[in-house]
Amino acid sequence: MNIIFGPVNSRRFGKSLGIDLSPSKKQCNFDCLYCELAPAKTMDSYEDVVSIQEIMHALNSTLGEHQDIDALTVTANGEPTLYPHLSELMDEINEVKGSIKTLILSNAANIHEPKIQEALQKFDTVKLSLDCATGRCLKRLDRAHTGIDVEEIKAGMLSFKEKFSKPLIIEILIVKGVNDGDDEIKALNEYLLTLKPTRIDIGTIDRPPAYYVEPLAYEDLRDISLKFDSSLPVYIASRKTVTGEPSSYSDDDIIETIKKRPLTLDDVEVLFDDESKERLKRLVTEKVIETENCAGYDFFVHN
Repeated sequence: MNIIFGPVNSRRFGKSLGIDLSPSKKQCNFDCLYCELAPAKTMDSYEDVVSIQEIMHALNSTLGEHQDIDALTVTANGEPTLYPHLSELMDEINEVKGSIKTLILSNAANIHEPKIQEALQKFDTVKLSLDCATGRCLKRLDRAHTGIDVEEIKAGMLSFKEKFSKPLIIEILIVKGVNDGDDEIKALNEYLLTLKPTRIDIGTIDRPPAYYVEPLAYEDLRDISLKFDSSLPVYIASRKTVTGEPSSYSDDDIIETIKKRPLTLDDVEVLFDDESKERLKRLVTEKVIETENCAGYDFFVHN
């Protein structure tokens, strides 16, 4: 039973260890079409619970072997907020972590519950999934457990955001033909303008999914990103499906593109040919374009 996994190197968080709160089997209140784990019956509580003592023993042992860890990511084979002792566990972790940053990856299904919000307050960064802004989409794509309501999720995120002053990242995974339509993107955009998260990651399937669903190409993700309001800090998280050749951008093209949607260095690598990259460097030197860090990523923005 591997409770701790890694370390892995992350550009955003440095050298990171993962903590799996459900190492023995999938325990989740969603059964997402795109999940990399095998299909499983949804649940609203863990059946197999690892003790805090077991988790802390494994963590302390691993930290003893790796003394240069920058981040601890709390996750699960399923949903980590279903772990019944999450708040108490975080008290223990915060006692020993020192300067190490903590991050949790959650589907946000229980974000409206006060005890979950209390536990999440104890993390340095919280990343929540929001694939759908409508109930019909949530039922089809995330296949949520009975009683989970998307409006309750959205209201819970808003109330949590009011209390949480640290980075709040929203992750949207786009599946071809499911949540890539204009109506769903419009609903997400309207809600996110109200939520105002620190960063929004949009991506697509990049691992074998539990069910037969298809990913989007990078170009399609880019088109979807442009449908969000330009004030929203959208980052395209997946680039494994890039098919097109880099293009030539004039100074005006670069400026207008960045006005519509700030670009990351990864975006530039995908979109710009070598001459266009040199033009961008010059525009940065001339302070027409500047860089702005947003929750671990540098964005090129219009000055």
